[in-house]
Amino acid sequence: MSERDDLFDEANGCLAVGDLEEAAALYRRCTQLDPDFFDGWHALGMALLKLGQVKEAIGCGLQSVTLRPNDLLAWTSLSQMYVRDGNIPEAEAAKGNARILSLGGKVDRSS
Repeated sequence: MSERDDLFDEANGCLAVGDLEEAAALYRRCTQLDPDFFDGWHALGMALLKLGQVKEAIGCGLQSVTLRPNDLLAWTSLSQMYVRDGNIPEAEAAKGNARILSLGGKVDRSS
């Protein structure tokens, strides 16, 4: 198992026992080791959202949908992040992309 995967497992353990600060720090290290690690970005975003660090969470959410533009959970999470930030137009747009994916469509991120 790689260092990234070991850190990710450790972060998940911290999350399970409610240590969000440590989980976020470990998820952040995962993404530093592997900037293309979707699961790390997604988990970091959700941990930051729970910690109330909404702007940084949105950045992680955007990285997640950039890495996997057709991931339903990533778009749903990003929508939740925008709602927490009070940015309803962006939340609705992300929710719309999630709806497209839930119906079997694809999201075009080329534009």
